[in-house]
Amino acid sequence: MIRKIENYKIFALLKNLYNTMKKISLLLLTVLSIIACSQKETNLKVSGNIKGLKKGTLYLQMIEDTSLVNVDSVTINGDSNFLLQANIDSPQIMYLYLNKVDNSEFDDRLDFFADEGETKINTSLEKFESDAKITGSKNQEKLVEYRKMMSRFNDSNLDIIKENFEAQKAEDEEKLIELDNRYERLLKRKYLYTVNFALNNKNLELAPYLALSEVFDANIKYLDTIYNSLEKDVQKSKYGKQLKRFLKERRKEEKLEEKIEADNEENNS
Repeated sequence: MIRKIENYKIFALLKNLYNTMKKISLLLLTVLSIIACSQKETNLKVSGNIKGLKKGTLYLQMIEDTSLVNVDSVTINGDSNFLLQANIDSPQIMYLYLNKVDNSEFDDRLDFFADEGETKINTSLEKFESDAKITGSKNQEKLVEYRKMMSRFNDSNLDIIKENFEAQKAEDEEKLIELDNRYERLLKRKYLYTVNFALNNKNLELAPYLALSEVFDANIKYLDTIYNSLEKDVQKSKYGKQLKRFLKERRKEEKLEEKIEADNEENNS
């Protein structure tokens, strides 16, 4: 009888030990799953320093379904270094937004072309946007190159605006016509430069982005040329898919306009 009781106690002890080990195993699996998910969900790191920033909140933002959403944030309190993380399905434009708490009337936001890996952003509190030095993806490198050229076009445009203002004051009609022609030529050069820039960077997601953001109202043949020149993986990217949908809508609109014009001509004849 005593031996049976001892055997029962040993069996109960082993059963409790088994249940305990089972719970520990489940807990370990849960922890490992959480770690795996967190690693899987983060494929972009944005780090850097904002010189002069003592207090404030930095937000990493992206466009989702036409809305600007926060994907990560960090509170700055003394240390101006920061690290933000996110998961992105495709290279895309993202934003670093600074919500100041230094009694400044203005907050600041700067954009950059994000890609998997690490992006470094160093800037200053005083000139948050203009002082920004951003390094990371090839898309970002080419975006900087493109915007440098665009700044030259913008300077020329400002010169035309200034001369136009003076010509209006002087009521110089001949000068106004000349300036109007100069503006049209400048606009054409700007569009052609953008189209060529996109074609020369057909292996980058920046190409369809420029087509959508800078020359969306250009002749559809130029947009078609850009899309058809894109490498296959770029066509499948976020902006590649958006450009494909946009072209489809443009074609629908143009066909509708042609039909309306044809109907009007028929009614007037």
